[in-house]
Amino acid sequence: MTPSHEQFEVTLGRQGRLVIPAVLRKELGLAPGTSMVARIEDNRLVLEKPDAIWARIEGRFSPIPSTVHLADELIAERREMAKRENQA
Repeated sequence: MTPSHEQFEVTLGRQGRLVIPAVLRKELGLAPGTSMVARIEDNRLVLEKPDAIWARIEGRFSPIPSTVHLADELIAERREMAKRENQA
């Protein structure tokens, strides 16, 4: 595995293209045609594979029991808020 402190200098090409160094592509399992999601985070460009994003999201919600339905809880909460507003 590539040490997290290792850095690679890259240069933006004429058409805004960025070449990801081969060692990083290999480490991340990137091949031609690999889909990536780009976003700005804390003034940094972050590239992620969609499956990594889904895995992170699933990890955040995994502690919630399958018997809990967050959408139902949100709807009930909103209805209660609307009820209080109408009574005021």
